[in-house]
Amino acid sequence: MASRANQRVLLGCALLCAAVLTCADSSRLSAAESQPQPAVATMNFPVASAARLAGDAKQTRFILDLDQTVTFRAFTLADPYRVVVDVPQINFQLPSGTGGGRGLIKAFRYGLVMPGGSRIVFDLAGPAKIANSYVLEAANSQPARLVLELEEVDRTTFAQSLSRDGRPELRPAIADAPPATVSAAAPEPAQQKPGDERAVVVIDPGHGGIDNGTQSSGESEKNLVLAFGLALRDRLEKNGKYRVVMTRDDDTFIPLNDRVKIARNLKAALFVSIHADALPRAEGDAQGATIYTLSDKASDAEAERLADAENRADAIAGFNLAEEPTDVADILIDLTQRETRTFSNRFARLLMGEMKSTVRMHKHPLKSAGFRVLKAPDVPSVLVEIGYVSNKGDLEHLVSEGWRSRAVSSMAQAIDGFLAKRMATAGSAN
Repeated sequence: MASRANQRVLLGCALLCAAVLTCADSSRLSAAESQPQPAVATMNFPVASAARLAGDAKQTRFILDLDQTVTFRAFTLADPYRVVVDVPQINFQLPSGTGGGRGLIKAFRYGLVMPGGSRIVFDLAGPAKIANSYVLEAANSQPARLVLELEEVDRTTFAQSLSRDGRPELRPAIADAPPATVSAAAPEPAQQKPGDERAVVVIDPGHGGIDNGTQSSGESEKNLVLAFGLALRDRLEKNGKYRVVMTRDDDTFIPLNDRVKIARNLKAALFVSIHADALPRAEGDAQGATIYTLSDKASDAEAERLADAENRADAIAGFNLAEEPTDVADILIDLTQRETRTFSNRFARLLMGEMKSTVRMHKHPLKSAGFRVLKAPDVPSVLVEIGYVSNKGDLEHLVSEGWRSRAVSSMAQAIDGFLAKRMATAGSAN
């Protein structure tokens, strides 16, 4: 069984090797998506204590107060207009609600995007250039400060400021100085140990790092689903039947394609992505767990909305999403994918049967949509929305250890039943 250290090596490699893509609409992203990081892996990292904006629609300045100077790099992205600032890993201790807009900046968010690296993403009201950017050392009782100055420009001038290939690399150059460093040449992803024939189950807690997911009453989706995923991992590891791998086991951002790659590289027998949805206020209220499988056509409007929202995760982190790898481009006509979908649907029905006896289910508990994270052509995959953070009753369950324990047990039962039957079928065919 892979150690947690090896899992982090796997995540680091997946991040450094990611193909980064352009995504359209980030207009629904808001300042509410940013919040202080959980107290995980923050010791000895620079601390950000305050952030503020000044200026108007012609010139806008961003100032970040730090307890020490840091290295950084800043660049622009188009469609939508954004400015991205990469810094070494920072412990963001900013006041709740930080991230509102002013002048050229509609809103901004911040968080971890890779081990050793944090990112600040600014959604712009229109095209703007980085007129100046610098770090001030602490002086005269004032803290160290990172300063970014933006100026309004036309689209032509903005286009000239973009990276040459439009796809800036996620790399560790921002972390040249201690304490936050990342090896530029990460090792290959961990492979199954020789002689370990156990089936691999990949658990994928959604969101993470700079991407908080949905939020309600001070609770963040990324933290709720991570706690659930860790509990499920611990439950599965107790019986020793499976090799369990987490796409993330801390507050780290993992690009969507890398989550799929982790499962494929390990030849996983099952991929389970964990999320907790929220409905916009205008769409009323909903409650209960929902299980999603992959489909090129969404089962209903709500499934389509959710898939669109989840598929924007890479844009939230400021990635420029340009192209998908060829191994998923034609999955809808690939025979292997058809078989995989059959297994995915079979597991979804089994999981629904187990969960409905222990947790509240959505009125339509089985749905499908075009989730990018489910597009491994050869790994049965489901996405489980364990509840709605926008529903008061569901949120009470999501933060309850007792409810989590019951839900995890039912999910583990479904995994046992599915893999026992699949392994038996595979064995008889040999």
